[in-house]
Amino acid sequence: MGWSGLGLAWLRAQPAAGEMARQTALACAAVAATLFLAVLAASAWRALRHRAALLADLAHPVRHGFAAALPISMMLLATLGLGLGLPAAPLAPLWWCGLALQLGVTAWVIGRWLAGRLPWPGLTPVMYIPIVGNVLVPLGALPLGHPQFAWACLGIGVFFWPVVTAMVILRQAQMPLPDRLAPSWFILLAPPSVTGLSALALGAPEWAGTAALGIAGLTLAAVLTRVPTMWRAGFGMPAWAASFPLAAISALTLKLGESEPGLQSPGVVMLAITTGVISGLSLATLHGLRAGTLLVEEPAAVPAPATPATGSP
Repeated sequence: MGWSGLGLAWLRAQPAAGEMARQTALACAAVAATLFLAVLAASAWRALRHRAALLADLAHPVRHGFAAALPISMMLLATLGLGLGLPAAPLAPLWWCGLALQLGVTAWVIGRWLAGRLPWPGLTPVMYIPIVGNVLVPLGALPLGHPQFAWACLGIGVFFWPVVTAMVILRQAQMPLPDRLAPSWFILLAPPSVTGLSALALGAPEWAGTAALGIAGLTLAAVLTRVPTMWRAGFGMPAWAASFPLAAISALTLKLGESEPGLQSPGVVMLAITTGVISGLSLATLHGLRAGTLLVEEPAAVPAPATPATGSP
């Protein structure tokens, strides 16, 4: 998702950077496709060899939300390919498959809510992925000529965006996120950023995109106050939560910069920072895989010692 988002952001930089931006987007697409195939193959092998572990992930209060990462990645790859001018014939089935899976995961997750399987530990920013992730559908639906699906899915995401936000903020007030999940706060940037891009693509006035950028910008400023906590926690896979949201806000800033010159330079700076962050995350991931520090068992909570009853010896 991060590398696909970065490729889409570089496509938005073409008015400022020309052909170099397109070539960089093409390189990002190649990296994203390679990683997607590798992760897909590893996930299929895991599903065949370790089915119990997969079912445990789907039942987990937090990890079940990552089930949407597969369909979202499929739609992002197809959207990036369309933006690069690749033939729609092989990309359309990939996008449609991603859309069908995304809607299925969305219904499944909301069904978990209705069944009462929504414990406090499960209220994390990861919830945005399966629910609010629908706002990115218009970016691929419109080039493929399906505005009805674009509006329908945008409506789903926009409706549930404040619902998820309220639940996550309430959980934070009652039970703060563990430090290792602090990078997931970056996910809060994605809904306003992608909603702004989708709204502009659907013909919304420029002020709608600017309003979305204002929400995303203020959210980024707030999330940056948590960076010291993220730094102390050290690198882990949750750090990738910063990748796609940073790419999304960069893309929105560059899009608005096409008609507002004052936003072009900030957009280029944001894109440069995002490229550095995603490159750094990739290098840290490779180092962690070689060192064997990433694919390890999740630390379990240590139960508090029992308090002796009053009057006991």
